[in-house]
Amino acid sequence: ETGVFFLAFVAVPLALLAAISLHNDAAMTQAGLHQYARFFSDSYNRGILWSTLGLGVWTTASCIVLGYPVAWLYVSSTARWRRPLLLCILLPLLTSSVVRTFAWVVILGNEGLVNQVLAALGLIGSPVKLLYTPAAVVLSLAQIELPLMVLPLATALSAIDPRLSEASHALGASPWRTWWRVTLPLSVPGLLSGTLLVFTGAVSAFVVQTLVGGGQLMYMPFYIYQQAIQSQDYPFAAAIAMILLVSILVMVTLLNYGGRKTKGFIHG
Repeated sequence: ETGVFFLAFVAVPLALLAAISLHNDAAMTQAGLHQYARFFSDSYNRGILWSTLGLGVWTTASCIVLGYPVAWLYVSSTARWRRPLLLCILLPLLTSSVVRTFAWVVILGNEGLVNQVLAALGLIGSPVKLLYTPAAVVLSLAQIELPLMVLPLATALSAIDPRLSEASHALGASPWRTWWRVTLPLSVPGLLSGTLLVFTGAVSAFVVQTLVGGGQLMYMPFYIYQQAIQSQDYPFAAAIAMILLVSILVMVTLLNYGGRKTKGFIHG
């Protein structure tokens, strides 16, 4: 049953998408690789691809910086506090991403909460443009994707034997050195899982990219929508989708390779 499901809802749609992309014209009468050549020969298209991948990298880095302290706080807490902390971690996942995205639009707008607070403190005389910027998109995505980083990290940190840290301290290592040489390497599996989840979610987050970016920032998901729905150039849209998919697979492969090398270094 699993194989049939995978074939019907994953393999066949991907094969159809690849087949559509292998047409030179919008009417799909001529087969060829023109759509891929068209994409990579234009610096504008390449820029959109790099911007999308860069968005994934910045969002992932933000989630790592924010996620480690939250995961460590959860692991180091007593059983009494773990349930409310877990609820706080899971709470964003229980709310629609559309609702959370609109909340960020309201918060970061010219008349939003941030600008109102800055104006009340006398720090600004006129509204600061926060919305429709790359930083706003990264901030919104980091808040939305953060639970996907915290949960794998918390699982990995919980599996670390606390006696290892005690032994490190007994041998004279500082807390920072213990974290760097013991805790961080042993939490790599959780870090790798969280990175894969956050990165793939960030680069494909059509709603957040479109609403917080306001159509002024072009990323691959909205570019696919624009070419397919507005221009009705389905072969080019399919080619863009395949390029994004392959790019994500390449990044995932590199991350897996880096994770294996790190594990080898740790065991060595």
